[in-house]
Amino acid sequence: MAGSELTNIRSPRVKAAKRLTKRAFRDRDRAFLAEGPQAVREALALPGVASELFTTAEAETRHADIVTAARLAGIPVHGASGEVMAELAQTVTPQGLLAVCRFVHVPLAEGVTGDARLVAVLAHVRDPGNAGTVLRTADAAGADAVVFTDASVDPYNGKCVRASAGSLFHLPVVTSAPVAGAVRHLKDKGLRVLAADGAGERTLDDVDLSGPTAWIFGNEAWGLPEEILAMADEAVRVPIYGRAESLNLAMAAGVCLYASARAQRSA
Repeated sequence: MAGSELTNIRSPRVKAAKRLTKRAFRDRDRAFLAEGPQAVREALALPGVASELFTTAEAETRHADIVTAARLAGIPVHGASGEVMAELAQTVTPQGLLAVCRFVHVPLAEGVTGDARLVAVLAHVRDPGNAGTVLRTADAAGADAVVFTDASVDPYNGKCVRASAGSLFHLPVVTSAPVAGAVRHLKDKGLRVLAADGAGERTLDDVDLSGPTAWIFGNEAWGLPEEILAMADEAVRVPIYGRAESLNLAMAAGVCLYASARAQRSA
């Protein structure tokens, strides 16, 4: 490992990175932490995103390709003791790699263009794990963008970044978008806006999903408020064939996004 190892959790460099676990500091510095080999690898694939890398000696040996790629890109690599990594990481068992990254989100007009065919909108989604999983699922389903409204969780929350499994770096992500403005923009770009709602009059089985579509997903506990449902072209529910009361947010989003992706590809 090149250079001296960081062993003091109170060192200025460690404290500067640690404060990015707080949203206020993330917003001020326009930076966040990406933890684990998958997230770090994907961050490094985007030039200019990763600005620093912290690694334990064990992780450097195990993931030599990632550390080497960082050095070749001119990114400072800091050796870190286990204690320092535990201080920076937000997981019970840190994986030994953590990158400081610059914000990657884009404006709504840039994230959703006239070519978009599938978009996921998170409205009032508060759980970072759910939000990150929806982001990952949208990426897997081939979505063109994911929009986080102004009442939703911060996509740079550590748990959200981890749950996205690198997908945060794969597709356009829009943050802090007012719901009404986002819906207007989506419709202006030719997308049909569907609200995923357990009380929707029609189910996925009854709706033509072959055209450009934006799905709005609501809060984990109380779904979408009436004013947002009124903005959508239609409220659609996932059919429940068994006795379960409902699906959780991430699972329902996966079903809806894949239903659209499959219908569009079949068309």
